[in-house]
Order: sequence, then C-alpha cells, then structure tokens
Amino acid sequence: MSSNPRRLDRIDVSILNELQQNARITNNELARAVNLSSTPCFNRVRTLENLGLFRQRVTLLNPEVLGLRINVFIQVSLEKQVEDALKRFEEAISLHSEVMECYLMSGDADYLLRVVMPDMRTLERFIIERLTTIPGVSNIRSSFALKQVRYKTALPLPPSGLTLTDPDE
Repeated sequence: MSSNPRRLDRIDVSILNELQQNARITNNELARAVNLSSTPCFNRVRTLENLGLFRQRVTLLNPEVLGLRINVFIQVSLEKQVEDALKRFEEAISLHSEVMECYLMSGDADYLLRVVMPDMRTLERFIIERLTTIPGVSNIRSSFALKQVRYKTALPLPPSGLTLTDPDE
C-alpha cells in the first residue's frame, strides 16, 4: 500500500463511523445514513473490507450483567526482557480468557494487562495459580478500576477523510 497510498473520502469515513457504532446495520440503513444508494454503498463497504480496515465484527456484552464486576489493571515485570521470555509470557497469557487486553510496555513494567473478574477470590487464584507460575515473571502489581469513566471501541476518524498508511512501516 505504501507505493500507492489509498485516500478515504468523507463518505468512506462516514461508512466506517456508522459501522463502528453498529456493525449489524443493514446495507440499506447504512446507505441511507451516508446518503448513497444501496449498490454503491455495498461496493464501498466491500472495498474498505478488502483494504483490511475491518479487524473483526463483534457484539459487546455488558460485563456487570454477566457478573464480571472487577476490572483490574495488572503490571507484570519479567526477570529479563529477552525474546524467549517475552514470547513465553505472551503465549501463556493468551490462554486466559479473563485477560481482555495485554500490552508490551515501555517504562517500569514489561506488560500491562486488563483483566475482568467476578470477585476477589477469583482474582487471587488467577494471580497465584496463573500469573506467578509463568516462567520469568518477577513482579506483579495490581490496580483496581473504581469506576469506568469512559469506554469506547470506535477509533477517531477525521470527517474530511484520510490517507491510509502501511502498518508495517
């Protein structure tokens, strides 16, 4: 893509914004929302999809209704930040569905995790039985979210359009 960058116009951005708000919107509803007829709208969505802009389409569930009331941020430090240790940790952590996000970080900790749990006992078991047993883990620090002030999944897109970039550059 870097040799021939693709420019998204304001209609493309409108389509992306609509789909970020409701991935289940019908093509006819989407076409009306972005002021296009059905076929050109469908073709644009297909083009945007072929450009790799859609990672996946999901349904966001309410964690509190499901009993997942504890939202914890856990900083994990490794004994050594070498490729084998990083790979081993990332493979181990990817096996746990309660880990919602995991980032390799700069700064004090090597990783930042966000986990959801139903209660403190489950969190304690997760830390003791799962995290501390991963080879190379040297330090674990937890911070509890007291209140979720903002949560969103939609990426900010400039309304006038944008030029796509190659993620590998």
